[in-house]
Amino acid sequence: MIVLKLGGSVITDKERAETLDGEALDRAADAVAAALESTSESLAEGLVVVHGGGSFGHHNASEHGVTTTAGTRDATAVHDVHGAMKTLNAFVLSRLLEREVPAVPVHPFSAGHRDGEGDLQLPTGQITTLLEEGFVPALHGDVIGHAGRGATIVSGDELVVELATSLEADRVGLCSTVPGVLDADDAVIERIDSYAAVESVLGGSEATDVTGGMAAKVRALLALEANASIFGLDELGGFLEGAEPGTTIE
Repeated sequence: MIVLKLGGSVITDKERAETLDGEALDRAADAVAAALESTSESLAEGLVVVHGGGSFGHHNASEHGVTTTAGTRDATAVHDVHGAMKTLNAFVLSRLLEREVPAVPVHPFSAGHRDGEGDLQLPTGQITTLLEEGFVPALHGDVIGHAGRGATIVSGDELVVELATSLEADRVGLCSTVPGVLDADDAVIERIDSYAAVESVLGGSEATDVTGGMAAKVRALLALEANASIFGLDELGGFLEGAEPGTTIE
């Protein structure tokens, strides 16, 4: 079973508020549809898709000052962030459904919460049932209830780690705007087994991003038992067919 994240910077123009990159999303949907149609062994137990917020979620979260740790009790802020993410999720679902991928929405805002320690609580029974019934659950970064802080942001990367752990995923993939984690010379680092080894070359996103950029991705993926891959859109099809493109996080 695969947990796949489509980066928000891949499927949107993060420099322009609530702007979809339709061409990139079409390419991603084509790759997912082709892999499912080929009955790839990697997808024998199903696929869960998670997508980032891009210029939809991050823009609205930034406008309201909401992050993964800074909360809000302003209902308007919650509606703005969650509404923007539902809109982006609808675009993703429509592209997948057009290609006969049986994708269905699972909105984290309605499915989980953070406890008083800030730990994400995301029951996965619903997702397991959907997988067993042949659906492709599609989740997304979102605003989420947070005990003691109102509501905060849950990132797509955090969801990927939670889902991969709870569902015992065989493989995890993050499709990014870069071909992998890059070193100081912009060459792809093939394997990473510790954060300290790459800390000096990791930075945040240049566009508006309230969830930590590449550094946060690497930290999150290092916590997984399964290997994870970070790769560019051109390599998405290969990853879904079983290849290990880009950077492998061990």
